[in-house]
Formats: sequence, structure tokens, C-alpha cells
Amino acid sequence: MMNVYSFEPPERFVAGTVGPPGDRTFYLQARGGGRLVSVALEKVQVSLLADKLDELLDEVHARFGLDLPGVPPADNGPLDTPVDEEFRVGTLGLAWDSDTTTVVIEAVEAGEQETEGEQGAEPGPGLDRLRVRISPVATRGFIDRARRVVAAGRPPCPLCGQPLDPSGHLCPRHNGYHRQT
Repeated sequence: MMNVYSFEPPERFVAGTVGPPGDRTFYLQARGGGRLVSVALEKVQVSLLADKLDELLDEVHARFGLDLPGVPPADNGPLDTPVDEEFRVGTLGLAWDSDTTTVVIEAVEAGEQETEGEQGAEPGPGLDRLRVRISPVATRGFIDRARRVVAAGRPPCPLCGQPLDPSGHLCPRHNGYHRQT
């Protein structure tokens, strides 16, 4: 049975993490109407979502001439608790609704399609979904926070760019020798 968790608009919609750098789990979390929904996803999905939302707002400005706001006050709060994963995200979609001047974000559960490697197929009809509709101001706030969350991980190695652990790492630029931080 498919669940659609719809927030139009949510009281809060953020990206966040649980766990220490190097062992973090990333989440999208929506709260509203007495409900709290958290869905897990990969760090790269959070980063790409922020980038694509930024591109979408730029396109809306160019195409429709809509004045877009700056970044609202930062939401630096932790994820709301309890953080109970409803599902793991496989596909993200976004759209601009010109009738309501809102951004629609849909996170679809990872299903068999992703494991079978089907490219370009629509997500299956029985997969759970998180759907949020947010204003351009809220979108700017989401983008800003998502980028800060992604950047808050382990620092990159100055030689190879891979994440550094406190104990160092096997750096390919050092021919596999252990590089200390």
C-alpha cells in the first residue's frame, strides 16, 4: 500500500543528519499539522537537490521575471525527534507551480527499479512518497541549510580530495601510503 506524505506547505522542511562526520545518515524532514516525516537519502542526493533547486529558482526568475528573495534567517536547529525513517529515497523530483508560485519537491521511495538498473523509468505506482510545496523564500532557506549540512562533514584531503578521517587515510596521491592529518 502506497503512502503519500503531503505537506502543502509544511511548518518546517529541512535537510539534516544524525551521527558523527564519517558515519552520518542524511534525512529530509517535514513537519506540519501535528505530523513529522523523516526520509533517509544519500549525501550526494542532498547536494544535488540543493543545486537543482537553485537552478530552478534561477530559471523561474529568468523565464517569469519573478523577484526572488534572498536567504531567510538560518534554521540551525537539529532535526525534530524522534527521527524515524519512513523510507529510503530513490528518486527526487521537483517542479515549479506557476499558479501558486511555489516549488514542489517529491521524494520517492527506493524500489526494485533502482536495483534493476532501469534508466529513465517512472517510479513504481506502489512506492511511498514525500511531497512538499514550499515558497521561494522557504526554498532559499532549504538550499542554504542543505549546503551547510553537506559541508559540515569530514574535511577533504588537500592532495586527493577524499574525506579525511581523524586517523588519516590511504591517499592515492601518496601511492597508497597512509597520510596522517
